[in-house]
Formats: sequence, structure tokens, C-alpha cells
Amino acid sequence: MSSVVTIGMYDGVHRGHQAVLAAARAQADRRGVPLIVMTFDPHPVKVHRPGAYLTEITTLEHRIDLLTSLGVDDVDVVPYSLDFAAQSPREFVQTFLLQRLGAACVVEGEDVRFGAGNEGDAACLAALGADLGFDVEIVRDLHDPRTGRRWSSTWVREALLKGDVREAAYVLGRPHRVRGEVEHGLKRGRELGFPTANVHAKGVGVVPADGVYAGWLIRCNDATEQRLPAAISVGTNPHFDGERRTVEAHVLGRADLNLYGETVEVEFTERIRAMASFDSLDELLAAMDNDLAETSRILGIPAACRVDPSHVTAR
Repeated sequence: MSSVVTIGMYDGVHRGHQAVLAAARAQADRRGVPLIVMTFDPHPVKVHRPGAYLTEITTLEHRIDLLTSLGVDDVDVVPYSLDFAAQSPREFVQTFLLQRLGAACVVEGEDVRFGAGNEGDAACLAALGADLGFDVEIVRDLHDPRTGRRWSSTWVREALLKGDVREAAYVLGRPHRVRGEVEHGLKRGRELGFPTANVHAKGVGVVPADGVYAGWLIRCNDATEQRLPAAISVGTNPHFDGERRTVEAHVLGRADLNLYGETVEVEFTERIRAMASFDSLDELLAAMDNDLAETSRILGIPAACRVDPSHVTAR
């Protein structure tokens, strides 16, 4: 069976990726064949430069979900290794694109690189297509009309690591989310009237810089989403000398949620302030009350206040 194939990490599935996927989807529809994305795990940077710092914007599972939502029929996840990377461009095309996936057409961005030493590029791919009998479509890089900067995963990471979730959303074409399982915390928040859903900030994709954000906690049940407005804290909780970095989402006005063990998504809308340590509990509470007010304003919902700790149902 033949297919249309596009290859890449697709980390974050940002606006540039979306343009390539749209072109590939159009090719697949014209031919009446499935669209397959070939992606890799782990990230090549982690194989070639194991000491380098790199956190993928989304987890592999989340990336697959995003690709599927954009019309991809199948995602072929190839284990990336030094042996895999040592193939010549021709070997890779013959073994993986033609024999494995039956590619009738390959759609790529103009910055495509493949094969040993990244020897393969767009011109090489077109030449191999002419020689081996498959079509090639190269999609030109897209750039931000405001700044001229190319849409890229690097840009998204830079924005998130400085806490600019609005800029990250602009490049992604949607608000940034992290996904993880809700776990038990120290339960200090509930004692103060701010019960939170705690997600360990490791292995969930790029977590924005420490601080307080307005956003949403999203429950996914039976393919439907329940969006709950939330004030989100990212960091180690310096006021209480915390050490473990977490994402803590307080759903405004709700004391009746029991989310332990549930996989949720936390969506970031806007940064409210940096993380801070306060001189007194009263100062902390005043700051948290202001966080609730700002979250309500940013999300355009009625103002909320602290909940009664005695009404918190989760144990």
C-alpha cells in the first residue's frame, strides 16, 4: 500500500510544522492514500550530544495526539540510534521510506536533513525521488510576518524558558500545555484555602519559567475536554523552602475535585508574576488573593476567592 510521508521530530507541532502537515494532507487526499509522519525517539540531540541540555516541548504521547488532531493517519516512531544515523541518505530512503512505508510522495520543509552526517537535503531528496520513483514536495519555510523570524521549536523553547507563554502560544498557534498525572503533595495549599492539583514538573514537556500563571486545568474523559479555570504555580514553593519543582493548578472556586491519579493537562494563558518568598504568611495570602483576581480578569470569568478548607473533599 502506498502513502504520503513526512519526516521529522515535529517537536511542539508549531505553525511551521502545521504548514508542512497541511501540504502533506492535501497530497494524501488527492491520491486517496494515508498520511504518515515518521518521527523519532529519543531526540537525535540526546543521541549525538548526550551531555547537551534539551527538553522536548511536548512528550511523545502528546506529540502523537497533536499530529493526529491535524489529520495524520499514522505516526511511525523510529528508535533513534547511532547505527540508524549512520545510514546513507539513499539507504534511509530505500529502507524506511519505500520498503517500510511505501512512500509515493514525500513532503518536507526546505530545511530537511537526513542520512549520515546530515548529508541529505532537499535537493538530495528530490534527486532520489526522481531516481527511485517517488514524488517530492518541498514546502518553503514560513516566517513571522511581524519580525521575519522563522517559526521554530527553538523559538518556542526560548519563550517558555523565560515565562513568555503568550509568545510561545503565538509561535505554536495554540496555548502551550503540559500533561501529567496528579499526585499527592504536602497539602499546604488546601490549608490556606487554595487546594491544588500537583503535577511533577519532569518528563511532561517544557515547563515554563517559575512563576504564577493564569490558565486552565483540562480533564480528558471519553475524548471530551472539561476546561476548568485555574491559577497555576510553577516552581519549588520558596516560601516553604521547597526543593521539588512542580506545576500546581488551583481550580478557581472549587473544593470538590478529587483528581489524584488522573492524567490532566495544564494550559498556560498568561504569566502573572515571578515566584517569590514572602516575609509573612499574611503577605503570601495577600499575593495569592491577588493572583486569583488577576486570573479571573485574564480569563474573563467572575472573580473567585479562597475556598473553605473544611469543604475540600479530596483526600
